[in-house]
Amino acid sequence: MPGGVVLTGGCAAGGRRAGCGGGPPPPSRAARPGCIRRNRCHACGVSESLLQTELWLPRPRDEVFPFFADAHNLEAITPPFLHFQVVTPDPIVMRAGTLIDYRLKIHGVPVRWRTEIEVWEPPHRFVDRQLRGPYRLWRHTHTFEERDGGTLCRDVVRYAAPGGPLRPLVERLFVRGDVEKIFAHRALKLREIFAPKPATAAAG
Repeated sequence: MPGGVVLTGGCAAGGRRAGCGGGPPPPSRAARPGCIRRNRCHACGVSESLLQTELWLPRPRDEVFPFFADAHNLEAITPPFLHFQVVTPDPIVMRAGTLIDYRLKIHGVPVRWRTEIEVWEPPHRFVDRQLRGPYRLWRHTHTFEERDGGTLCRDVVRYAAPGGPLRPLVERLFVRGDVEKIFAHRALKLREIFAPKPATAAAG
């Protein structure tokens, strides 16, 4: 993947079988915003989807990464329709193995979500995965690359909807649209938060 994105495998139950999670996505020149593909993990047979997005922000990485290092900032970039709250109290020390609990609503249904920081490599990348929550599988790789005087943020998300034999229908009717809206809103808010700093007038 461009930018050195590496995905660790994982079955729907959060296991670590070799090759689970379908392996790294095939190389591509650039990830398109909101690009979602479907594939199947050969190790555990889970039908999963792959979301890839890119967002360039006009701020240096040493400003951008600390924003993501504060888990409570997720509330500022998550769509209001999810009623998203971080319930783990401060301070949340980000490192491999950190557990974070959230409360949200999905189509009006209260949900508790727990994720684990699986990889923590500041300021280059981190990976979080769902331990308990609304998806059968959720693994989100974030990478941050210095580019053109700013920061190129890449997201690679492997997820699988719940629903058993109805999973393809649930994914098509509900989950895919929600995931696309979440990342579109996220990009909008990040552009607002990291808007270019106004130029200072030269001293007369």
